[in-house]
Amino acid sequence: MHPFNDLKVEQGSVGIHWFGQSSFALKSPAGTVILVDPYFPRVRPPEKFIHPEPPVDEADVKTDWVLLTHNHIDHTCIESLLRIRDAWPEARFVGPVESVQAMVGARIPEERTITVQAGEQVRLGSDAVAHAVYAKPPEGHPEKGIAPPDVTHLGYVVDVAGVRVYISGDPIHTFAEREDLIQPVAALKPHIGMLTTHPTEGEFPFFDGSVAMARKIGLLTAVPSHYQCFVKRTYDPAEWDAAFGDGGPERLIIPYNSSVVYTPPAR
Repeated sequence: MHPFNDLKVEQGSVGIHWFGQSSFALKSPAGTVILVDPYFPRVRPPEKFIHPEPPVDEADVKTDWVLLTHNHIDHTCIESLLRIRDAWPEARFVGPVESVQAMVGARIPEERTITVQAGEQVRLGSDAVAHAVYAKPPEGHPEKGIAPPDVTHLGYVVDVAGVRVYISGDPIHTFAEREDLIQPVAALKPHIGMLTTHPTEGEFPFFDGSVAMARKIGLLTAVPSHYQCFVKRTYDPAEWDAAFGDGGPERLIIPYNSSVVYTPPAR
């Protein structure tokens, strides 16, 4: 079994495992495990994938809940979700309408799924709650020439026994310029945020936009994500870190396919 199953998490902390790209596992002190955007395909041509083997076998990580941000293959991976369905019969799957439709179409029982919209919340067992927020607004950003997204793009603030974890999903490039996107996240007062960014690919915030997101939201700790998977879509997290200069928030770079126990610093 995976070492994350044995990770000890004290009250006031959360266990976090990063599998690469935007795939995370969160663990509460009571042992509830939430997988976020699990993406573990087994066919991995070397011209596409950095790592020749998937970071995990889905049957090896105890899974209570699966949280999906949007219906793109690296965030709603039906291959991985079907293996979770079979390995963990009590696991339930939460996501936007297109992700749920894709899962039900692939024979994940509808009664094991929950459709969520921005502004709603879903209780994940006895000690966690996911608050859905927009990552990309449905209308896009016409003034900046950004068209509406092809599917619903959500982020989440997940309250894990009092520690609040922000999952950005794939945010619009201009996220930090949009108070209508910043404020719903900031109001939930997340302690730590997993932020999708890229230095040159304009779908997401560049590094300076990621810094602005972290500061405007009020994060205490920022974590880079959406790298160390695809050969052509990775970046150096040290360069992202350097973009913060001497200012906050603190940065946490989780090594590929590794776990940490995070305890928020005092505000």
